[in-house]
Amino acid sequence: MTKRIRKAVLPVAGLGTRFLPATKAIPKEMLTVVDRPVVQHVVDEARAAGIEHFVFITGRNKAVIEDHFDLAYELDDTLRKRKKTKELEGLLADLPAAGATSFTRQQAPLGLGHAVWCARDIIGDDEPFALLLPDMLHHSHGKGCLAEMIDAYNRHGGNLIAVAPVPDDQTHQYGIVGVQDVKAKVSKVTKMVEKPAKGTAPSNLHITGRYILQPTIFNLLANQEPGAGGEIQLTDSMIALSRLETFHAVRFDGDIYDTGSKIGFLTANLAYALDRGDLGPQLREEIERLLER
Repeated sequence: MTKRIRKAVLPVAGLGTRFLPATKAIPKEMLTVVDRPVVQHVVDEARAAGIEHFVFITGRNKAVIEDHFDLAYELDDTLRKRKKTKELEGLLADLPAAGATSFTRQQAPLGLGHAVWCARDIIGDDEPFALLLPDMLHHSHGKGCLAEMIDAYNRHGGNLIAVAPVPDDQTHQYGIVGVQDVKAKVSKVTKMVEKPAKGTAPSNLHITGRYILQPTIFNLLANQEPGAGGEIQLTDSMIALSRLETFHAVRFDGDIYDTGSKIGFLTANLAYALDRGDLGPQLREEIERLLER
């Protein structure tokens, strides 16, 4: 019997240098896609999938993320006095339950694998967990990406990676997986390669920033030699883990926006706004007006 996925790890320690000067004082994860911080969108996805506890791996000057997921007594009181009931209810609905968030600092920029390792004592050594990269927004009009992965986990167990196709001439830019059936919604992983040389990729399916991992990964990360960039690479430990345990790829068929890049961030804002009834029609008119110039 598989253990239920209750906890999610969100690495939020990055410096956001691609968005300077905006991120000089504001964490990149708190930049807004429409009217919600990027990290809130990711937490929304995880909550919809049934996640009960959120583990944030933070760094210096990231305390505002912790504040965001806490009560704001002065603001709440002001909204009550001004009878802003809808706004107050929205804020309260976004909050995880009391005691459902944990924050630990990575302290040094040693890579994604090291950030995940920092969560080891909070996750524990006998519980699988979800890992969501906050830069990568998975926009779906149906069931969310992590919810689909948990459905697949309940059927197959083991470890899972969300994947999506990219053009063949771009596979060298991503972590790529080979699978038994490249067209299947869920397929067993046969190979993992980090940024394969052009023409050598085992498929065109790239890893999209959503994972379900068994706690075995922590021991592997603890002994992982630094890889590319002198950092502890998660992919290196996942490759080692794949020799011990099964991995399945879950194909995500929605849209994915890399909000860590300027184009991805701007596109995400447009896509999420166009989906909203209160903004979409007017925004579409404004876009058409701009394009006519």
